[in-house]
Amino acid sequence: MNKQFLLILSLLGFLTFSTAQKKKITLEEIWGGEFRTEQMDVLRSMKNGKQYTILNFMRSPWTSSLDKYDYETLQKVEAIVTSGGAVPFFTSYAFSEDESKILLATEMEPIFRRSTLGIYYVYDIATKSLTKVSDTKIQEPMLSPDGSQVAYVDNNNLYIFNVASKTVQQITTDGNKGTIINGVTDWVYEEEFAFVRAFEWNSDGSKIAFLRFDETEVPTFSMDIYGQGLYPFPYEFKYPKAGESNSTVTLHMLDVTSGSISKVDLGNPYYIPRIKWMNSPDHLSVQTLNRHQNDLKLLDVNAKDNSVAILLEEKDKAYVDIDDDLTFLPNDSFIWTSEGDGYNHLYLHHKDGKLKNRITEGPWEVTRYYGYDGAKDKIYYQSVENGSINRDVYSISSKGKKKKRLSTKEGTNAAAFSTDFTYFINTFSSSETPYEFTLHTASDGKLVKAIKDNSKLGDKLEGYEIAPKEFSTININGNDLNMWMIKPADFDPNKKYPLFMFQYSGPGSQEVANRWLRDKDYWHQMLASEGYIVACVDGRGTGLKGSDFKKITQKELGKYEVEDQIAAAKKLSELPYIDANRTGIWGWSYGGFMSTNCILKGNDVFEMAIAVAPVTSWRFYDTIYTERYMQTPQENPTGYDDNSPFNYPELLKGKYLLVHGSGDDNVHVQNTMRMIEALVQANKPFDWAIYPDKNHGIHGGNTRLHLYTKMTNFIKENL
Repeated sequence: MNKQFLLILSLLGFLTFSTAQKKKITLEEIWGGEFRTEQMDVLRSMKNGKQYTILNFMRSPWTSSLDKYDYETLQKVEAIVTSGGAVPFFTSYAFSEDESKILLATEMEPIFRRSTLGIYYVYDIATKSLTKVSDTKIQEPMLSPDGSQVAYVDNNNLYIFNVASKTVQQITTDGNKGTIINGVTDWVYEEEFAFVRAFEWNSDGSKIAFLRFDETEVPTFSMDIYGQGLYPFPYEFKYPKAGESNSTVTLHMLDVTSGSISKVDLGNPYYIPRIKWMNSPDHLSVQTLNRHQNDLKLLDVNAKDNSVAILLEEKDKAYVDIDDDLTFLPNDSFIWTSEGDGYNHLYLHHKDGKLKNRITEGPWEVTRYYGYDGAKDKIYYQSVENGSINRDVYSISSKGKKKKRLSTKEGTNAAAFSTDFTYFINTFSSSETPYEFTLHTASDGKLVKAIKDNSKLGDKLEGYEIAPKEFSTININGNDLNMWMIKPADFDPNKKYPLFMFQYSGPGSQEVANRWLRDKDYWHQMLASEGYIVACVDGRGTGLKGSDFKKITQKELGKYEVEDQIAAAKKLSELPYIDANRTGIWGWSYGGFMSTNCILKGNDVFEMAIAVAPVTSWRFYDTIYTERYMQTPQENPTGYDDNSPFNYPELLKGKYLLVHGSGDDNVHVQNTMRMIEALVQANKPFDWAIYPDKNHGIHGGNTRLHLYTKMTNFIKENL
């Protein structure tokens, strides 16, 4: 044997040894937090724009400290307030508008997804004094602009607490569980319009505008809680399913000095998804929607006499989205986002609502609006103009000129700006780079300094079998759909691999994005190391490709999305390295609705499917979300029933796993129970699991580990 041949053998042996030394990701590592990323603590810019605050926590003993930092140096300037002694351990905070006082939250407990109860204190920065707001747990307290008063909700009624005198004034008296709610939202508003506090102080603290919910006619939903006791007990709350009665919501105006309350006549709108005071203390903006959510009005309420004027109106053949981008400039002209031209863009309107000019334009979407710097006439935003799977940060003038890309790396960039727009902290990640946090000047995006990265995690993952996400597009039903694919690290194009597809597919969603790995991604990597090819395709109905692409599924949820997944599976199965007889699909929530439909309507394509917490009939889901896309069941019965999987259980041929949490207040376990009964009556074999008292996230303790172990075993046994 010559030396060169020996050297080649030696190198081959080394490469084989190196590959063999790579570890496979385990479920225990994923759900044990082994690959957790370092994050930036949530910071809030102070009004001077030069400093920011972070709430820090220390162990042994547990201590919370609200600390002030300098943007330029990133160094801590002072501890504003620290728990200990008279100050209890606090977990969140809010400044008054003048930053003289801080509201500290303690003893927090969740209600639903966003709502909480807690004990609150007001901390006076100048005197370092602490004042308890209420001895009972309350909701959504908010300091008046000068910090002298706190408005809050207790048992569905609105109260005002005077900090100096420590006296309480009860504002409303008709609040009652299950009937009347003042100042906070009902379940469906919280879940689908994404807010809880339904009252706002005006800029000088003289008025409070608040919403009143009359949910008397809303049907009650009940679910058993099994707990640890001898007897289960029912948990009841008002939940309006599609086509059923919603709360009657009205707007009211409180004059703080006199205590008088007046009702504002808005013309009986069906929904009031947003209220927001303008800079003028006498003008309140109100957004209203009809039940179909395709007619949005922006109203100006004059708080002096409660007169109402229409600033603008948007109509759409499908629906109009609600967001939090509305921004009033010093003279109460305002910035507004709209899909009016088919893509989400920014517009500048005069104070009276007339359009002054459009700010952004192009066949791409604005995905975040960050704010307006009046001193430099710059608007800051995030968009996908560098490709729909990427995000970048930009600045532009209010006239739509002088656009500048401030982020530089290709992937997902997001910004947090200082109040005066001197700096921004950029959060960057991509499918290959874990989160990096850097400080930049807002004027030009210039890097000031690196703050934090996840290089240690990157180094750790060098020792694991990690395969790259391969991004591409796949032409399906006349559309170039975004796709990623993960192949085994030792991929051999001459072999045949089973295909396992993941998707969510809900309206406006996106799963194919150039960002760092989430828990599901690590699981997909683990499956790839076991010899599976994992792929994800964002079909019609998903977001960031224009409103026509997104809204094609209107009135037929589950039709076009399912057609695209079935067609994508067929096309991918034509690849020489895909085993066409071993194709699976899975998803959670809307994705579970999709995977269930796919294995039924695509029973000649998919051999296996997993559905976690699926909707199985949109008749069972809430009004606001469902009717936005489907109208009511009374108006659109075939749209609801033609794609409800429990209506055609006889189509099941492959292996099917159905999973749900019995305590899911969002997608009720009723969906799974009805699917189970349909499959039983059709005499179809399937596997299922119910996780007692677990909500839509199905987590807590070892629950996620158990769930993913079950799903992994099911895949290995059936695909």
